[in-house]
Amino acid sequence: MTDYVDAGEAVPHKTLSATKGSAPATSDVNYERIQNARSEPENWLTYYGTYDGQRHSALDQINRENVKRLSPAWVFQAGSAGLHSGASTYSFESSPLVVEGVMYVSGPEGKLWAIDATTGEELWRYKHASPYDVSLCCGNVNRGVAVGHGKVYLYTLNAHLIALDAQTGDLVFDVVNGDVRAGESGTVAPLIVKDKVIVGSSGGEFGLRGHLDAFDAQTGERQWRCYTIPKPGEPGSETWPDDGEAWQRGGANCWVTPTYDPELELLYQGTGNPAPDFDGGVRPGDNLYTDSTIAVDVNTGEIRWHYQFTPHDLWDYDSTMENVLFDAPDGRKLLAHADKNGYFFVLDRTNGELVRVFPFVDRITWGEITPDGKVTPKVYPDEEGVPVHFWPGPAGGKEWTHMAYSPRTGLIYVPVQEVGATATRRRREFKESIPYWGAGVAVDLDDHYGFVAAIDPLTGEEKWRWRNEYPMCSSTLTTGGGLVFQGTPTGEFVALDEETGEKLWSFQCGSGHHSSPSTYSVDGRQYVAVPTGWGGWIEGFLPGLLGAAAGDALFVFALPEA
Repeated sequence: MTDYVDAGEAVPHKTLSATKGSAPATSDVNYERIQNARSEPENWLTYYGTYDGQRHSALDQINRENVKRLSPAWVFQAGSAGLHSGASTYSFESSPLVVEGVMYVSGPEGKLWAIDATTGEELWRYKHASPYDVSLCCGNVNRGVAVGHGKVYLYTLNAHLIALDAQTGDLVFDVVNGDVRAGESGTVAPLIVKDKVIVGSSGGEFGLRGHLDAFDAQTGERQWRCYTIPKPGEPGSETWPDDGEAWQRGGANCWVTPTYDPELELLYQGTGNPAPDFDGGVRPGDNLYTDSTIAVDVNTGEIRWHYQFTPHDLWDYDSTMENVLFDAPDGRKLLAHADKNGYFFVLDRTNGELVRVFPFVDRITWGEITPDGKVTPKVYPDEEGVPVHFWPGPAGGKEWTHMAYSPRTGLIYVPVQEVGATATRRRREFKESIPYWGAGVAVDLDDHYGFVAAIDPLTGEEKWRWRNEYPMCSSTLTTGGGLVFQGTPTGEFVALDEETGEKLWSFQCGSGHHSSPSTYSVDGRQYVAVPTGWGGWIEGFLPGLLGAAAGDALFVFALPEA
């Protein structure tokens, strides 16, 4: 195979617009500052807002009483047009970061912008060139950036970790972290912890061995790599065949940003499905550490404990989704995870012990999980050419988009998808960079709906739900104003009452939501930012809206100025 050669760019992309070319200098965003991010709610310093993944802001200028007056402050057009890398559609899935009035946001096709957070004026831009034929399972997407140590970090479609100067957008380093020819890619938002930048791999649908990596934030030198599939002789290898190469193609990729407990110095990383997704006959065993949460020592990259949600997965039930960290009233350190398989798990985050498990969706037919965690499969594609229908479908009862916790109510607000699918097993020989699904899959076209569920993680009780005609495909955000923000597939951006679920406000953005909103304030004025742009792996979670309006706009809302 011919080596991939980066042809570079004839003209720097940042010169092709009327941008200022530089952003105002900001104070250094270091490890101590990110640890204490909750003390400066005017900024959104890291992917989830804080290390614990709660996606909550204490800002309360926008509240239940005045949210009906919320209106657009400015709109930024990302300008996605023409050919894109990968044989799939693009989607604007980012979570904007804000540091002292400067917004940093990534888009599809390797783009990254610094924007004036009060006016929407573009300050600088960067574009990373990826090969047009890069293998992507689920869309030309990027979920965000990390800011720290005077730099902005981006993980690219072709698995490069990029560091840019935060003030100028100039390239500081470019490190290759995966083989694009084998189907590896990068979509995850990096996480800064101490002197490290943490990123995980994408591409499990192509028969890859997943990994989580830590790089020196100043130089780009790799400090450690944690493989999420054990090789023969390592703990967990007994869950894979003794002979053959199944473990080398096992999947378990880490394509959603981990959460982190600074006191325990543990990263909580969700892992993806095994490969092939639906054909378990070529990989007998539980297939660790697929479909798991792994607690990884941030200093060494060693796995301290794990919990597997769907052993020997036959339904494409990735467990990459976020692990929200919170403490019980008695001080016990807990972790909440809403899995694709339709069950909500609460674990002790010090040791991985199961505290509680309960269903959070209405329809589960694939199997059953008892209160003590015993998993019993019931329906799965086990015969060649025989179609099997199951709930939830491979997009899951909850996709990668994130739930949010409110310390005001003690509730977690979950975006829920009610959609099933039919899988027909089709055994295929492994070929590098070719999808390794093991089945043909058809997601239900019309029997679907969604809702936001307000769940008490300590009891499992659903306090309320806000129902929608379509599955909920974007992240929630909670605020000190008693609000829950959520975007719908049909373009509505809504604010719900955190206590009752009543819809208090909505705005039609013109394209579906598949991103993560954030909130910040500048000079005492609170803003709420949300990227819109329907696309990506729509055929996997809502094929009935494949023809819906695409988009690439970042909307920012605020109350009218007095």
